[in-house]
Amino acid sequence: MWYTLLGLALLSVVSCHYTFPDLIVNGTTTADWQYIRMTANHYSNGPVTDVTSSAIRCYELDATSAGAAGIATVSAGSTVGFKANQAIYHPGYASAYMSTASPSANSTSAGLGSTWFKIWESPPVYSGGGFTFPTENQAQLTFTIPKNVPSGQYLLRIEHIALHSATSFGGAQFYISCGQLNVVNGGSGTPSPTVSFPGVYTGREPGIMINIYSVPAGYAGYTSPGPKVWSG
Repeated sequence: MWYTLLGLALLSVVSCHYTFPDLIVNGTTTADWQYIRMTANHYSNGPVTDVTSSAIRCYELDATSAGAAGIATVSAGSTVGFKANQAIYHPGYASAYMSTASPSANSTSAGLGSTWFKIWESPPVYSGGGFTFPTENQAQLTFTIPKNVPSGQYLLRIEHIALHSATSFGGAQFYISCGQLNVVNGGSGTPSPTVSFPGVYTGREPGIMINIYSVPAGYAGYTSPGPKVWSG
């Protein structure tokens, strides 16, 4: 009986969590882990909770994840995205980042410095005394590669911060994947500001440590963690 109850409990945890194994390019969903670095939660679906861990970058399974994934060619200005392995169950904040990838997108050294810039976000909306969460129950998240981003190889990082248990430090749950891109037909923009993972978060930002069920009097609205979006 104990094993049965434990199994049901583990199944419940897995079913509430998610990962992002599929890249979407111009409306076409690619195969699992074809262009996405396989994540450490590819089986458990569990989140990252320590923002100082190297797992906050791409949550790779191991050092082979980069080389095992392909590099998708996309045009600057095109629509890309990530498909989850199940609906995004938790309320939270979503964002997408890019990083120049040197020497290539499938290199383990790509994205290690202050090279990441935010290209999209979907924050919670506070109105009428409560929150709504545009990404909740969505199966996929799509956005545009900035048209002025220079051509070259990049990492594309999706991040969903689940806020249902974020009332205390370390309670926010980070669901992360990184795709590998070769961007063509790019422009001459200078993406900024750039940040590093880990490094950009302390875990105490008001958009990360927050009680979404009870906010202080006079609350002005959700504050997105991290840098501003570079739209290109």
